[in-house]
Amino acid sequence: MEAVRSQKKPAVADDVVPTLPLYRTAPALEVRLEDFELYAIDRLRVLKGISDGLSRGKKPDEMEKLANELWKLHMRHPNASEVVNKDIISHFVLRLVYCRTEELRKWFLSMETSLFRYRFRFQTPEAQRALMAEFHLLYKTVSNAEYENVKDKLSQVARSIGQSLSSADAIFYKVPFEEVPDLVATRRVFIQKGQAFVAMNQVVSLVVTQFRTLLSKALALTNRKWTSMIREQEKDRLTPLIESLSSSYLGPDYSQPREFTEISLKDIDQVAKSSFPLCMRHLFEKLREDHHLKNGGRMQLGLFLKGVGLKLDDALAFWKAEFSRKVGAERFDKEYAYGIRHNYGKEGKRTDYTPYSCQKIISSVPGVGDHHGCPYRHFSEENLRAALGKMGVSNRALEDVLEKVRNKHYQLACTLTFEAVHGTSCDAGINHPNQYFIDSKKILESSNNANST
Repeated sequence: MEAVRSQKKPAVADDVVPTLPLYRTAPALEVRLEDFELYAIDRLRVLKGISDGLSRGKKPDEMEKLANELWKLHMRHPNASEVVNKDIISHFVLRLVYCRTEELRKWFLSMETSLFRYRFRFQTPEAQRALMAEFHLLYKTVSNAEYENVKDKLSQVARSIGQSLSSADAIFYKVPFEEVPDLVATRRVFIQKGQAFVAMNQVVSLVVTQFRTLLSKALALTNRKWTSMIREQEKDRLTPLIESLSSSYLGPDYSQPREFTEISLKDIDQVAKSSFPLCMRHLFEKLREDHHLKNGGRMQLGLFLKGVGLKLDDALAFWKAEFSRKVGAERFDKEYAYGIRHNYGKEGKRTDYTPYSCQKIISSVPGVGDHHGCPYRHFSEENLRAALGKMGVSNRALEDVLEKVRNKHYQLACTLTFEAVHGTSCDAGINHPNQYFIDSKKILESSNNANST
């Protein structure tokens, strides 16, 4: 690779150390098990925030700002000297988590590459050049005559993208055009004889390509180690943690009612119609229609109702009233009442069970006759159209929702549904059915208060 510049040769000072790790090798550090998990969860919050931003179509400058804010919020450490260790450790933990399937690898590779791109842009020019040297993207000075020969062309490209060549020491790199496909596709570089002239402020494309290749190979290698050795060796300690992290819910705990702490049996049908997300509304309607739900549906809906404030006595009365019409009151008391009390922590281990998050619901696989799971994932397009129309989603909004569904952005599809039904934005996104309910009730109560004044 060659560099083309106007006057002086850029240099990487010997004492400039890249502040952005390339994660070539796992650190030789002892990590407490609790830090192992917490660091990974903090990084996962950053990656999922980036994923949500990209899914919502945020512009590049908005994404850079978002990534920077997410990093500062979640990747800080009380001990400043541990920030870099947290960065490296969290990456390698998630590499282990996301190496296990092709779908997981694809998502992690895309999000980590995006994060690397945004972080690279915040580096100083000296640190950026040091990173290029780390990737062995070396260059040598070419004659001033070559620069002068293409200067007019470079100026034309710069002007077309709102930049200029006013700097006396503007630096360009001459690289094979196939190494910067994104710049070529958007006509942000001048190409001559198969070589693209890349400005210093565009070298992120060069470095990101190298990083993506490095990480892709590393994920494949990690997968082989995981399947052949690590999974079995760590089956009693790390394996359960690794296998659960990719579907972890990262939001608030809804095991106890938080706001709008009671729903009464007399109001439950109206509340279901106005403030239940589609997954719970579907289960509720099927229960009313069939007077029965299989175990997966009972768990998903039952824990949701517990989280939104349905008391145990009311829950028993609610389920018994429906099931008795199908199986009789005596059979309900013998076979089903125990499970409801168990969900409320009144039987068995007396565990306070938590309502299911969107991630858990999306990952479930309903069988024949089941009605649980995520409608955005499991409904046919025809059934989804009908269900959304019943919720009052307009045709225009419906098409936006279906587009997200086709791209497998199920939570974003639910978010767009929420926005369409309530006529307001939801920048935080929907991550939990109980969050949907609480935010809906807030909006409706605020609207009612405004109308009454």
